[in-house]
Amino acid sequence: MFKVFKFSVLPILCAFSISVVANTVSIRADEWFPINGVPGSDKPGYMIELAQVILKEHGYTVDYKTMPWERSLNEVRKGSFDCVVGAYKDDAPDFVFPGIPWGKIESTFYVKKGASWKFTGMDSLSKVKVGTIGGYAYSDEFDAYVEASQSGSMVQVMKGNNALENNIKKLVGGRIDTLIESHLVMEAKLSELGKANEVSAAGLLSEADDMYIACSPAKPESKQLIEWFTEGVKKLRASGGLQDILDKYGLKDWQ
Repeated sequence: MFKVFKFSVLPILCAFSISVVANTVSIRADEWFPINGVPGSDKPGYMIELAQVILKEHGYTVDYKTMPWERSLNEVRKGSFDCVVGAYKDDAPDFVFPGIPWGKIESTFYVKKGASWKFTGMDSLSKVKVGTIGGYAYSDEFDAYVEASQSGSMVQVMKGNNALENNIKKLVGGRIDTLIESHLVMEAKLSELGKANEVSAAGLLSEADDMYIACSPAKPESKQLIEWFTEGVKKLRASGGLQDILDKYGLKDWQ
């Protein structure tokens, strides 16, 4: 499926004293399709496939499993696992990030079909109940609003592997007025749930932001992994292999 390309393999046995034994790189994140999907499926997500192709050239496999986002960040932060995918730099500023992004994505508000509310600025949130997902970073201003409002009823924070699905159910059921999510992820989830005709977009929080694979600040081998991930995407883009992966998910190169 992919075009052939070659990487230089560096002698890093000392740096990978732990990972060499298992010969795997562990990735954890909550399901956020098409960035990352169901582990072991034919569409595990384009970032997972990127990691698999890049690491295979260095003799490594990927151990990918889903886990609630906050827990994923906490476990990778302390070194229990190697990396997360679909991260903004604001999500985990202490993590080790590639030199180039692995995608771009924005945050959009959604409402139940027929609702008149539109996001026109932070002031427009004052009379609506907003559904968010725990541990996500959206924008500095909105994140501050969520933090200040969590003890009240106007912001409802959902956690767990099915957080987005549950937020959609709450929206359609009238228990919240709006939710915020990436349009790529939201459209995929609405299609999966058969609810594409029940929800509509209601305004953009911010323009597209860079997102990444990001690795543990607790592991010295993270620096080498990130070098591979940076150079790997560059080579895949040049060879056409990146677009081969994106085509599988109906996506275009973000650059």
